[in-house]
Amino acid sequence: MKTNFMKTTIFVLSFLCFLCATSAFGQTASVLSNNPAPIQMADHTIRASEHALAQESSLLGTSNYTYAQGERPLSDFELSLKPETPLGDIARAFRKERAAAASAKPAAVLEK
Repeated sequence: MKTNFMKTTIFVLSFLCFLCATSAFGQTASVLSNNPAPIQMADHTIRASEHALAQESSLLGTSNYTYAQGERPLSDFELSLKPETPLGDIARAFRKERAAAASAKPAAVLEK
């Protein structure tokens, strides 16, 4: 009984797949034309032969551009080498301040 059900299911699924494939082909078959269209490549004859280059022009326009070669020592540059506090230390200090402020509130209320 079980094998007949499986065979029937497989047959029905394969028939449904074949039916869907046939209908998909039927929808696109009317769009295709029977006229052959050979590929035509564009000719670029001027690019294949030697010719004079264009006049040289500056990419910078009229700006004053200077450059130099060589190395400058690091001492020539002003660097701020002050150590930065890590974010974790800032968070711990903030937590301590917040805890101190929370514990200070009830004492201030009792004094009034």
